[in-house]
Amino acid sequence: MVDRSEANSQTLKRVTELYRWLDSQIHRPDVPLDKCRRCGDCCNFDSFEHRLFITTPEVMYLAANLPAENIKPMTTGTCPYNEEGKCTIYKHRFAGCRIFSCDGPKDFQSQLSETVSKKLKALCTQLNIPYQYTDLAEALNKLAKA
Repeated sequence: MVDRSEANSQTLKRVTELYRWLDSQIHRPDVPLDKCRRCGDCCNFDSFEHRLFITTPEVMYLAANLPAENIKPMTTGTCPYNEEGKCTIYKHRFAGCRIFSCDGPKDFQSQLSETVSKKLKALCTQLNIPYQYTDLAEALNKLAKA
């Protein structure tokens, strides 16, 4: 059994590695996912008609990389970290934010999302962390209250 502090440390390390790997997949020359306009439209989930789901390790990663006073609840249909069309947590953004591109190839995005989800679930199993796949608003609101 892995103790809790070791699990937290390993989780952060593994999520960092996963995000690096994910970024390398997105920026491959044969995949046009890095053509994001960085307009912030997709951060307005209600008007873009989609939802972002995140996992336990991603929540842990965000909480570890932001000062507690910068943890924001999600009180509208727009990500609270989108300010004036820009992501204020871009370096620490979630896997779904990294993968999604309005004009990107949907099949590749779907396949990459599936692969990342499996890797995050496996990480939870290996480190004995409860796995949750949660809507962003629910996860941020819970984290902001903690």
